[in-house]
Amino acid sequence: MLKSYRDLLVWQKAMELATKSYKLSSQFPRTEIYGLTSQIRRASVSVPCNIAEGYGRSSRKEYLQFLFIAQGSLKELETQAILAHQLSFVSQESTCELLSESETLGKMLGALIRSLKAKLA
Repeated sequence: MLKSYRDLLVWQKAMELATKSYKLSSQFPRTEIYGLTSQIRRASVSVPCNIAEGYGRSSRKEYLQFLFIAQGSLKELETQAILAHQLSFVSQESTCELLSESETLGKMLGALIRSLKAKLA
């Protein structure tokens, strides 16, 4: 039985991805501190935060809405990681690793969303 959103594997994986995103963006040029660095950090943090906030809401419908926001933030993060690679801020290897982890997390979010939707029907 889950006692907290912290028990959710999807939240734990989202936290890991946010941590890796912070470390990855620390390699960016200082001129990007208010640009892509900030965007990547905000998008990556948004994923576990929205999972947690949705978990704390009073209805499944509200929870689903926050999970959809988390999915959107995940897609933002992927796009920003690709751009960072295209700008030569990070290596192909680092980008592929982040995208792979993001894809796995996206599948986990999708499964949680489907499960919650089924319980609404």
